[in-house]
Amino acid sequence: MNNDPELSGKYLGTISADFVNAADTLKEASYQIRKAGFAYPIFAISKEVVPIGQLLIDKYSLQLDWNYFASFMDEFVQRELIAKEKVDDFVSAYKDPDEFCCLFVVDKEFTRFVFIPYPED
Repeated sequence: MNNDPELSGKYLGTISADFVNAADTLKEASYQIRKAGFAYPIFAISKEVVPIGQLLIDKYSLQLDWNYFASFMDEFVQRELIAKEKVDDFVSAYKDPDEFCCLFVVDKEFTRFVFIPYPED
């Protein structure tokens, strides 16, 4: 799988369009994950079902392009999606979860962490 370092306009457009409709649910889920004691919420998004986290939003339920799966950093480390020696790098790059959503975009030719700001109320 190629991991293109740049987020192309193709992805940015479709992710942003979906994100507007999913943002409130994702923000609440992020809060609940942290409240339950799990640091660094991550939402895997994919057009197909992926075995990461728990399905939070089925793309068909809100007529979206992407499915959203709720997870957190420890699961990504356990699944070796984040290498143990890269945890400090991930933590330092992680943005304020009250202001930004951490997405792990999974598509056929692309996997990447993306931080998208939540829309302002």
